[in-house]
Amino acid sequence: MKVLHIIKSLGRGGAETLLPETLKLHDRSKFEFHYIYFLPWKNQMEGSIESAGGRVTCIPANNNLQLLAKTARVSQYVREHKIELIHAHLPWAGVLARLVGRRTGVPVIYTEHNKQERYHFATRILNLRTLNLLDTLICVSSDVEASVRKHKPSLSAPVRTILNGVNHRHYQRDPEKGSAVRRDLGFGDDAIIIGTIAVFRFQKRLNVWIDTARKIHQRLPNARFVIVGDGPLKNELTEQVRALGLENIIVFTGLQEETRPYLSAMDIYMMSSIFEGLPIALLEAMACGCPVVTTDAGGIKEVIRYNTDGLMCTVDDTDNLVEMVCGLGTNPIERERLARNARKRIEESFSLQSMVSQLESLYFEVKKRKR
Repeated sequence: MKVLHIIKSLGRGGAETLLPETLKLHDRSKFEFHYIYFLPWKNQMEGSIESAGGRVTCIPANNNLQLLAKTARVSQYVREHKIELIHAHLPWAGVLARLVGRRTGVPVIYTEHNKQERYHFATRILNLRTLNLLDTLICVSSDVEASVRKHKPSLSAPVRTILNGVNHRHYQRDPEKGSAVRRDLGFGDDAIIIGTIAVFRFQKRLNVWIDTARKIHQRLPNARFVIVGDGPLKNELTEQVRALGLENIIVFTGLQEETRPYLSAMDIYMMSSIFEGLPIALLEAMACGCPVVTTDAGGIKEVIRYNTDGLMCTVDDTDNLVEMVCGLGTNPIERERLARNARKRIEESFSLQSMVSQLESLYFEVKKRKR
């Protein structure tokens, strides 16, 4: 079966990083995968997809309206390559895919990775108004599905919740590489490293994360902080760190194609998000044996069981992040317990292989239904 994934960019967001990871596990005797994206300057995942056997095409567009204007070109690609199923991700690529499906008669699946509240008003309206053109809507968490149904009570497209997964065989803690990262960052052996991996967008509330780090450091002088990633708020966040005089305490590493060494260096993984779908970086951190302290945004509360797999507070109670991190920072036995349970949680309930198996079954089901 020839499957075409359509996505706005191939940067290092959660939805984008899933594409090469799932491709590595798909049954290639049954599927051939194509990928189309539109923002040529966000291409970090292109190489990994191609090395895993995917066929990648960039159809350049500078903005969302230009992206929609590529409907005819994408439709031509679908016909020329005899695509049998389209799988789209994120709203603007999703809307385009639905238009392509109408033109070509090819069934369209769309994965909703975020709650509707996360989107700009115009994006949300366009996304919701075209959802019933889908053959199946995939939601990455029950929280995401609830958000869709709340904003689209007339939804008639079939809905399937398929939880995001992570390749736990790939994401494992590597103490040697973790120690090397600590040395490279200039952190001593006695430092408690608290870190996160994120795209620098509003939903991650990294300004809150940085202020939380300041409060933690006041109580734990040996605490050090690592933020892996990049994004539109970079200048604002680096200025915040400078203004607080924390340049030697909080390190920005920039984008990293290989995050396992950084996760292996972290003693605690901390998140301060105000909303989420089901964050891939969280699953990767848990697979790498990081004890997690986080807000309960979106699908996070479907992953973390409080005081079993991690520690969690409400999105409105970020002061509690300080208390929980400081408690763990002085209790290595508790950190080890949560780390062990986090890894087990991923192995048992958030396996990437399980996710891929569910996707493959759905692909065949939708194709059969469309005949």
